[in-house]
Amino acid sequence: METARTATLVAATITAGLISGLFYAFTVAVMPGLARSSDRTTIETMQNINKAILNGWFILAYLGAPLLITTTLILHATDPDSRDTVPPLAAALVTYLATVIITARINIPLNNALEQAGPSEHHTEPTIHTTRTTYETPWNKANTWRTLLTTLTLALLAYALTLH
Repeated sequence: METARTATLVAATITAGLISGLFYAFTVAVMPGLARSSDRTTIETMQNINKAILNGWFILAYLGAPLLITTTLILHATDPDSRDTVPPLAAALVTYLATVIITARINIPLNNALEQAGPSEHHTEPTIHTTRTTYETPWNKANTWRTLLTTLTLALLAYALTLH
């Protein structure tokens, strides 16, 4: 059982770290880089990213993290000698689930609306600018929260590792 607790905790930390790093990269590099681009380039690039990110590797990490956190939480909660890791694991699950909620309620609907807007070359300049600003500002704010929450998740999991 000790091996299972260790393996799930390590795997949860790795998957949460991958997702935290992804959101961080968008916060500090991708979106600031796109902010320097034209409206059409930004819209087209984000439409392409939103399609490309829906792949098995992303889904494995994104959905694997909460499953692994939950599993390791249960394994530690049921072992009297591992209960000191329960509070940071429970907090890590809460912060990661908050990220999932933000993604589901803000980022995904914005991504879907951007896709529904159609190809950027079919828009006039004022329309494409409105599409961009309607998308970019709330998406960036939500992504900043996702970055902060997944970084906190990662820190809590790292702390749980030190306790383990």
